[in-house]
This record gives sequence, structure tokens and C-alpha cells, in this order.
Amino acid sequence: MDWQTQLITVYLTVCDLYRRGLWVHGQRFAPYADLRFTDEEAITLYLCGILDGKCQIKTLYEHARRYWRDWFPHLPSYGGFVQRLNRLADVFPALLERWSPAGAPATPIGVADSFKVVLAQQARRYTAKVAKDLAASGYCPTKKLYYHGVKSHVIGDERPGTLPRPRYIALTAANLSDGPVLEQIAPSLGYRNLFADKAYEYLSRQTSLPFTVFTPVRKTPGQAHLDAADRLYSTAVSRVRQPIEALFNWIQAKPGIEAASKVRSSRGLLVHVFGRLAAAMFLLNQWPDSP
Repeated sequence: MDWQTQLITVYLTVCDLYRRGLWVHGQRFAPYADLRFTDEEAITLYLCGILDGKCQIKTLYEHARRYWRDWFPHLPSYGGFVQRLNRLADVFPALLERWSPAGAPATPIGVADSFKVVLAQQARRYTAKVAKDLAASGYCPTKKLYYHGVKSHVIGDERPGTLPRPRYIALTAANLSDGPVLEQIAPSLGYRNLFADKAYEYLSRQTSLPFTVFTPVRKTPGQAHLDAADRLYSTAVSRVRQPIEALFNWIQAKPGIEAASKVRSSRGLLVHVFGRLAAAMFLLNQWPDSP
């Protein structure tokens, strides 16, 4: 699809959602605001820039100023554009919700996992002060990385042969474990079986949950190797949950969500995370074959 068609499609979709109630999340209480450059244009420009591979706001803005000026004749200065995005930070979670599937799950099988969003890593995490009300220091065992940031938790419908469809998305500080987050929303999940990684392993032994949790088998302290039955079971579980890892890899490759070292405020962090997730969800909904 050419960029003009994509730009028009995103703009018309955003305008329709804005008229149907999305504008509530972007209300202003100041006595004056120059709205010649509309909220719909700001959201469209940001989403299309992300979909076009411009992961940094500065790069995105310069591209729009050079090549999309005819489409956005009232484009403000770079500082004004960043301020406008930050004022619209509450719109992007609502936009993501509109583009996420609603109602009962399409399948009784769900997959769950989380990915990190890094504001500062290694030694710099001790002095990091960005978004202290949202972020915290945490550890990623997969990459053996200590970092300051947040985690995005995703639960979606399992779809054999393709990427899962995210249904529940949450943002927490990096120091919170994955399991308790899942326990909080367990009553609202409509799955019979949920496949997850080893971070959720203790939930597989709980009988109070409305579904059964399947995770790879953990080694006991001092155990060098799993026995053959446990290896086969872990492999079977991993095959079911592998597509959500592929989804995270695609989100990182397309919108570039995990690297957030340029973020300078809590509202900027919300724009970074939920704006990129909204762009990815739009792509999954409008062009499901694009991944």
C-alpha cells in the first residue's frame, strides 16, 4: 500500500473515532488553544510516522516537515508538536482500546507474556529520574539486563499459524512480577487454558483460577537436566506460546517500542508505549497479512 492511501486511511479512521467519543480524552481547560493543527492531525501524523519506520519523534517530525507539508499545512514547530502529543497522552490508551477486540474470546486458548520498555539500563538506572511515578528498576532474566523502565503485559487469543490477537494490555513498573498482574484480571478472562512462560509457573498449581495455566517445567535446585517427559511437555507448551514471542519481535522491529531512552516525562512515556501499540494494532486490524 502506498503512503498516501495509508495516510488517508489512518486519518479517516481517527476522525471517525474522535467524533464517536475519543475527543473526551483530549479535553482542554485553557482559555485559548490554537487548533488549526487539529488533534486528529497530530495523532495521524504520529501513527503514520511510526508505521513508516520513523521511531524517533524528531525524525518523524523532520520527515513530515519535508515531505508531508502539503498534507499538514499548519504543522507547528517541533517543540509545539511534542507538547501537543504530550497533551494527547490519554488519547492513545483509549485509541488502543478501540482497536482491540471486544467481547468473548474467539478461542478458549490464550497466551500471555510481557516485554520491557527501557528508559535507562545497567549503571544508569541508579540515577534515572524519568517517569518515576510509572517506572522503576527491574531485571530481565531473558537478556540478563538490569534496567529502569516499565513492562507491558499482553494477553491475547491464540491463532494457529499466525500472530495472536492482543485482547488485554497493561502497563506496570518494571519491578512488578508478571504473575500477580495476571491474577488481578483473571476473573475477567474468558479462556479455559492459558499458555505462558516460566514467570507464571506457580499459577499452574493454583486451583482458584477460572482457567488452567500451562508453563514450561522449571528445574529444581541442583537439577542439571529435565527428564524426557518434562522436556517433551515444555517443548509442547513453548510451541503454543511461541507466536506471542514473534508478536513482540514484530512490535519491536516495526514501531521500535522497547528503546525509550529519549523519553523525558511520564506523559511522553504513555505516548511512546500506547502510541506504538496503537499503531501495531491498527496494522494488525487493517492489514492482517502485513506481519
